[in-house]
Amino acid sequence: MAGNVAVLKFPGTNCDEETLRALRRHGLNARIVWHRDFVWREYDAIVIPGGFSYGDHLRAGVIAARTRAVEQVVEAALNEVPVLGICNGFQVLVEAGLLPGALIQNEHGRFTCKWVRTRVRNPKGPWLLLVSDKMVLDMPVAHAEGRYIIDEQEYVKLVGENPPLILYEDGWNPNGSMYSIAGVASGNGAILGLMPHPERAVEPELTPRGFNPGGKLVFESIYFALRNGW
Repeated sequence: MAGNVAVLKFPGTNCDEETLRALRRHGLNARIVWHRDFVWREYDAIVIPGGFSYGDHLRAGVIAARTRAVEQVVEAALNEVPVLGICNGFQVLVEAGLLPGALIQNEHGRFTCKWVRTRVRNPKGPWLLLVSDKMVLDMPVAHAEGRYIIDEQEYVKLVGENPPLILYEDGWNPNGSMYSIAGVASGNGAILGLMPHPERAVEPELTPRGFNPGGKLVFESIYFALRNGW
């Protein structure tokens, strides 16, 4: 097993078990950690999974982002510990200021749950280590507040930093996200936020015909990154 990975759990988190299973399936020493018991220095990587932390009261991710646990996630990120936020976890990372932009209600105003096709631009860092540029990753989405928005000035700054981006392919944007952004990372790729669920796209036998299990490469990447001393 490689690395010690924390799957951070808040009240309302509901994708922790699937995320734990995906991490362990790919050789990672992962465990679910209740937010009050979290000590970041005990872990080599951190995942904030999907689910409705604190019931998405006020707005998605905002309460979790103001907990002591996420203060520690910020500290860990500043020390280059790899951090992955999936769906609600992405919302938490944005609310905590670790990633730019915001995530708001889907443009059509409804919850959406389906497989989508994404393409990776400029992959780097521990979560995309094994992904090549312009590679297609298919994964499912399941959200009501997944529309990514960013103001023009902030977007120009983001592009200038040349971070990894995960973009919905033409015709696959399920929520009206600006610039078709499905996921965004920090400049070196150590912090990654994804609206699609990679933990639900790791088993070929459970992948719909015509799609690839794109989440596998995310977990394989972090395994090799930690095994090789990230």
